[in-house]
Amino acid sequence: MNIGRSNPHGNRLLFAGFNQDQGCFACGMDKGFRVYNCDPLKEKVRQDFPDGGLAFVEMLFRCNYLAMVGGGTSPKYPTNRVVIWDDLKKDSVITLEFNTHVLCVRLRRDRIVVVLEGVIKVYTFTQTPQQLHVNNSLLAFPGRKMGHVQLVDLADTDKPPLDIAAHETLLGCIALNLQGTRLATASERGTLIRVFDTKSGNMLYEFRRGTNTAQIYCINFNADSTMMCVASDHGTIHIFALEDQSLNKQSMPNGPQCVCAFGSENNCIIVICADGNYYKFVFNQKGECWRDICAQFLEITNDNNIIS
Repeated sequence: MNIGRSNPHGNRLLFAGFNQDQGCFACGMDKGFRVYNCDPLKEKVRQDFPDGGLAFVEMLFRCNYLAMVGGGTSPKYPTNRVVIWDDLKKDSVITLEFNTHVLCVRLRRDRIVVVLEGVIKVYTFTQTPQQLHVNNSLLAFPGRKMGHVQLVDLADTDKPPLDIAAHETLLGCIALNLQGTRLATASERGTLIRVFDTKSGNMLYEFRRGTNTAQIYCINFNADSTMMCVASDHGTIHIFALEDQSLNKQSMPNGPQCVCAFGSENNCIIVICADGNYYKFVFNQKGECWRDICAQFLEITNDNNIIS
């Protein structure tokens, strides 16, 4: 969730996003970053930078490395630079410079993936990163045709990219499950959520979020990819069961811009909002849901300065 200068809440929050297993989330602030455990909510790391803000903070599961991109009215780093921060050393250990603004960065234990305008670059996660043409990661990104998604397995140089005609209009959101076997997409209209098999490109499921156009903020799968949660600007969080669609009656009220993910148990949703609010919702198979916890995560402090 990139908020940046559009944040009307005056809480200095520029970015909020979950880690790979959705057990933690990181916040980019106008002067530093913070890391929280999701469930229970607990601040794990607070690092203040008096000289600037961060528009993107990408965690690597729960280890000490984070990828950062500067942002806000006074960026900590130039917006064309990716910095890998070692929170044990409290210092940057890797820097990658580009000729244009960095739009997104993703980490895995052996790779750094950087998204620029019109190109995606993949590097080894080493002290001196090397750009790769071969990689054992599955990359999903918007294709050249409107509404299409490209899936690339760079480990197989003989295999052409898989082109999926996901929607007839521009893409609004794409997401992969943790196993890399399912791809979820939404168009800029936000009325339909579609799920595809990443090997064949076949559509497996289609869900209607609503009939009115909506901006989709995020899509996330649960751990075993049997459910998805979807956040939009209509003030609700929708939950979809992939296999038993008779269960698809759950929606949870929400307010401002937010991202959502499943908690440590399959029957709860964690919601992180641009206004600094944290919510935990619990639901059952009858379609009933209720708010279990509400807290202001930006007000929580903890002396423990270790991510794990």
